Amino acid sequence: MSSALSLLAPPAAVPLVVLFAALLHAVWNALAHGAGDKLAVFTLMNAATGGCAAVMVCLVPLPGAAAWPYIATSAGLQVAYQLLLLQAYRLGDFGQMYPIARGTSPLLVALASTTVLGEALPARNAVGVLVISVGLAGLALADGLPGRAQLPALAAALGTGVMIASYTLVDGSGVRKADTVAGYVAWLFLSQSLAFLVPVCLLRGRRLTGRLRTVGWQGPAGGVLSLLAYGLVVWAQAHGNVPTIAALRETSIVFAALIGTLVFREPCGRRRLAAGATVLAGIAVLELARV
Repeated sequence: MSSALSLLAPPAAVPLVVLFAALLHAVWNALAHGAGDKLAVFTLMNAATGGCAAVMVCLVPLPGAAAWPYIATSAGLQVAYQLLLLQAYRLGDFGQMYPIARGTSPLLVALASTTVLGEALPARNAVGVLVISVGLAGLALADGLPGRAQLPALAAALGTGVMIASYTLVDGSGVRKADTVAGYVAWLFLSQSLAFLVPVCLLRGRRLTGRLRTVGWQGPAGGVLSLLAYGLVVWAQAHGNVPTIAALRETSIVFAALIGTLVFREPCGRRRLAAGATVLAGIAVLELARV
């Protein structure tokens, strides 16, 4: 994957790659949301990503020693992210939980990148990140403020956003120490899948076996799309500005809004359209900052 992408100059390829990854991310989340049994679909997704990663680790270079603590940390954060996302989808609507989960991370990443990683964030890039974040917040709140009954779902979605910001920062540093993007992605997904599947099988194995059959193709397809989407993001992190990439990838919320309207028949009123336009304006600011 990385060798094919390297045929393009990284500065030109990064935005397009991240936007494509955002589309893939929205699609696999829609597949996960559409499945009746959320735990079963996430289990099959991890089985698929783990299988693909097991093949990949045999074909790609081994990451450098300095990258392994990052891989282990990110794998744990990715499992926490999946469990929180699973809970958010159980308790809330796709059209609201997905934007809240994805929309909390760009500002967190931008702030932590400058304070923890010491990565410069030019003023125009900062404006773009802020505009995108405002648009994402608008998408999350387009249907009004959540009521008291929605607080557990909201907490799970916000926790998901914190996990997204955390593993984004960890991988942004770890991939640059690995000396191989493909090797980092392969071992990360293998570690993540095992960390999810082993305890689930030990705790729910017999009860879960029959439920897996009800999921069908959605689980494996979602797993493959998840691996491809995040693999593209990690490649982009190795070649671009981490907070800018984090903001661009959150445009998956715009794709999710379209999927929610066209597939799940969710309403798409003026507020959602205005918020989506704000996100696109933020992308334009980021693009102009590159000129």
